[in-house]
Amino acid sequence: MKRSGLVFGVMVVGIALLLWAGWHNLRERRLAMQQAQENHVVLAPEKAGAAAAQPDSQSPEAEAMQMRGKVAPGFTLATLDGRKVSLSDYKGRPVLVNFWATWCGPCKVEMPWFEEFRKQYAAQGFEILGLADDVDAGKDAIAKVAQKTGVTYPILLTDGKIQKAYGGPDGMDYLPMSFYVDKNGVIVEETAGLGSKDEIEAHIKKIVASGATPAAGGQ
Repeated sequence: MKRSGLVFGVMVVGIALLLWAGWHNLRERRLAMQQAQENHVVLAPEKAGAAAAQPDSQSPEAEAMQMRGKVAPGFTLATLDGRKVSLSDYKGRPVLVNFWATWCGPCKVEMPWFEEFRKQYAAQGFEILGLADDVDAGKDAIAKVAQKTGVTYPILLTDGKIQKAYGGPDGMDYLPMSFYVDKNGVIVEETAGLGSKDEIEAHIKKIVASGATPAAGGQ
């Protein structure tokens, strides 16, 4: 009788261990998936429903968004308070043109980094222009995110045309998208998705160091 009870107890403990192991493995997998999603490229709204992934380097999508080495397309857009800002205002200065959206988690991760680097490299004329991709979210929602992330660089409202100029015939397929423009107005680096803070700074250092001497003026 005692032996039967012991066997039953061992079985109960074994089943409990199996259940715990299964729960633990499921939890670890969920955490890993969550972390992967946070670091993943986020698809723009028009592509919602498709799997979020970095574009293959050989795919038509990747070729369509290759802007490196080209002159940055010019634009004039309105800020949240209605002021007009043009890329040409920053002629002779290194500029980071960043496309983001209020629903984009990775965008909100990198925005405080941008603000930090903006202050760090201000003496070299460095500026950041944050182009809100989801203007339909409303100025209040966009301003709220900008305030929450602590950014003070210009936030511009896109017009639909600028997305196509920088992202190909279908506009922005991935967010965040960043274009690192040197002092000559040439796109030196282009990134899709959230990179590391060190990678972002390396790109900024590149555009700060390249091109002509910063011209006076600009915002």
